[in-house]
Amino acid sequence: MEHIERESMEFDVVIVGAGPAGLSAAIKIRQLAIENNLNDLSVCVVEKGSEVGAHILSGAVLEPRAINELFPDWKEQGAPLNVPVTEDKTYFLLSDEKSQEMPHWMVPKTMHNDGNYVISLGNVVRWLGAKAEELEVSIFPGFAASEILYHADGTVKGIQTGDMGIGKDGEPTHNFTPGYELHAKYTIFAEGCRGHLGKRLIAKFDLDKDADPQHYGIGIKELWEIDPAKHKAGTVMHGAGWPLTETGSSGGWW
Repeated sequence: MEHIERESMEFDVVIVGAGPAGLSAAIKIRQLAIENNLNDLSVCVVEKGSEVGAHILSGAVLEPRAINELFPDWKEQGAPLNVPVTEDKTYFLLSDEKSQEMPHWMVPKTMHNDGNYVISLGNVVRWLGAKAEELEVSIFPGFAASEILYHADGTVKGIQTGDMGIGKDGEPTHNFTPGYELHAKYTIFAEGCRGHLGKRLIAKFDLDKDADPQHYGIGIKELWEIDPAKHKAGTVMHGAGWPLTETGSSGGWW
C-alpha cells in the first residue's frame, strides 16, 4: 500500500486498552493532574471493542484495595461491587464424583477472600469508563491500535489506529478510511498478557531478557443454572486436581 497521509492528534498520555488497568491508570493520572493544578494534561484511551467493557466477559472475585485507593467513597459513587464474599471453600478434586475440602488454615493466604467481592468485571469496567470520562479522559472505543510509532532515536512516539475499509486482498475499498496517528509524551500499553503490540515491544527492547517463559493456561467459562434454593450469594469455591494428572497444574473457582 502506497504512503497514506494520516491525521494526527497530540496528547500528553496515550493508553492502549480500556480494561481495568488502562482505565485505572487514566483515572489516577487525571486525579494527580487536577491535584497539582495541571488541568490541561490530556489523557486518551483507545479501545478495540465497540464500547468499553465489550470484550470483558468474565466474572471475578475482586480484592478492593486498588479501588479503595482510586475512589475511597466508591460505595457512595455507586460502584457495582454488590456481593461481598460470605463463604470461602477450597476443594481438591479426586475424580468426577469425589473431592476433599481443604481446611482453611491449609489454603494459601493469597487465596483467602475475606473482604473481597463477587463481581461482573464488565460492569466494573463500564463504571470505571464513566468515571474516567467524568475526569475528562478521552476514550475512543472501536479503535484498535495497530502500529507503534517511534521517534528517530528509537523511543516510542505513540500509536497508529487501524485502517478501516480494507478488502480481503489487503487493498483499500471504496469506503477506505485511514487510521489516525496518536502522538504522546508517554504511551502506556495495557493490552493484557499477550497483546500484539506488547509482543513487538518485548522483542524490540529485549524486555524478556533473563526472564522465565510466560506460563499460559486454557480458560473455560461456564454459566450454570441451579435451583435457587441451593444458591448462596457470596459463596466462593475453588477447585484443583482432577481431571489433570500430577504433572499438570489446574484450578478453577465457582
